Amino acid sequence: MRRREFVAGAAVAALALVRQARAQTDRSTPRKRIAIISPARPVEQLKTHPYFRSFLDELSRRGFVEGEHLIVDRYSGGGRTGSYADLARTVVATNPDAIFTSGYPTVAGLKATTTTVPIVATIDDPVAAGLASSLARPGTNFTGVTVDAGLELYGKRLALLVEARPNVSVVGYLSSSDNWSRPTGAAVREAAQQAKVAITHVDIGNSFNEATYAAAFASMRNARIDALLVSDEPDHNANAKTLTSLAASARIPTMYPFRDLAVAGGLMTYCIDLLDAFRYAAGQVAEILRGKNPAEIPFYQPTKFQLIINTKAAQQIGLDLPPTLVARADEVIE
Repeated sequence: MRRREFVAGAAVAALALVRQARAQTDRSTPRKRIAIISPARPVEQLKTHPYFRSFLDELSRRGFVEGEHLIVDRYSGGGRTGSYADLARTVVATNPDAIFTSGYPTVAGLKATTTTVPIVATIDDPVAAGLASSLARPGTNFTGVTVDAGLELYGKRLALLVEARPNVSVVGYLSSSDNWSRPTGAAVREAAQQAKVAITHVDIGNSFNEATYAAAFASMRNARIDALLVSDEPDHNANAKTLTSLAASARIPTMYPFRDLAVAGGLMTYCIDLLDAFRYAAGQVAEILRGKNPAEIPFYQPTKFQLIINTKAAQQIGLDLPPTLVARADEVIE
């Protein structure tokens, strides 16, 4: 009995010491503040969505727990690309210790506003976009994770789309006006030339919402487009149901850039694991919060891509997928 009392007493004492040490640490360590900016997702999703949950969990694992050692401010651009620059100025004015975001327009807006506040982002090729000196040594206040393996990724996606829908003559490229005019648009045009198919821009304008998607698909009705390639702008994820439903109604085979879109009913995607990307970005943010210069943190460039095919979506649009293509898929959604 005495031994049990001694063990219990020791456990209580040890717990008290841990709490005391943690309290001292909390008092001695200044709280850090970060800002999370989503181009299009509603603010309420920036805490609960699996991508952002994995981001915050990784920060917590590295010692930065929201509400204890970390203050997190959340912002959304509402899918209105023309407002991203104003939002960038609003966020930078709060002087956070680091900013996490996604996509070229938000990063460009932030970099035009500050050269000192560290920025971490998931983004397409930052070197081709002129936002970083190199992937190995960014040389600026900006680093992060690339969502492609170079702009030649569009060639791979286009080749898979043509394999799924043989005898394609014209492929539509669904993107914002800004994306079409950037190096990504040039890469798509080059990929189409190499694949010997015509490419036409399906312009969503400068806003990502139900009305602009509907207008973009309406513009395709007389364009004789055989298949559709969707840009890797992160804004599409926040409009997954709208986008995939319109593609299904148009009965047009579509290649998407993110897994969320295949899960939402899209035909196929060739993509990285965004959960891993967000976790890796959180690690970069943690390094910055501990004092590391983002100019010296290399961009992480994933090398593993997954082919995901939704066979139910194929049936819905009356497409018979080649069995060899389905057999190569890393994931088949039925």
